[in-house]
Amino acid sequence: MTAIVERSSGTVLPGPRALYRVFATAEMITWALLITAMVLKYSGVTEALMPVFGGLHGFVFLSYCVITVGVWINQRWSPAAGLLALGSAVVPFATVPFERHLHRRGEPDRTWRLADGRSEPRGFWESLEAWVLRHVALATVLAMAVVGVVFALLLIAGPPWEWFA
Repeated sequence: MTAIVERSSGTVLPGPRALYRVFATAEMITWALLITAMVLKYSGVTEALMPVFGGLHGFVFLSYCVITVGVWINQRWSPAAGLLALGSAVVPFATVPFERHLHRRGEPDRTWRLADGRSEPRGFWESLEAWVLRHVALATVLAMAVVGVVFALLLIAGPPWEWFA
């Protein structure tokens, strides 16, 4: 995993390529854990792992989505490309092949274009990303809080198959 060190670009955040790779891999691993827990639950072995692995997968899924949106903004992907990147998290194990596909195309960039001076922000989302890159610690705390609140609300809502029952 990439260490968080001061970059010449002026941000301590790992570059989009490294960050996306870490979260794509984590998303795939947590899918494997969730599927393992489901097999153990529905085969009658144990239900004990479902809350742990289900919760872990849910948290990593939401975190992957946050990182993917940041990379989407950095790369100026089309809506179709960004939605495909987000959608890869819904299909078990698809995030890593998608990340490898991007890597072969030379994407995402190694550095954040709004932090390394290659580009000035255009519009609200790029201005927000530029702010995040200048205030990484505060932005991380805020992003974790938002992910935590969404995670908690989803836990309260219960499993998706019960939402409309």
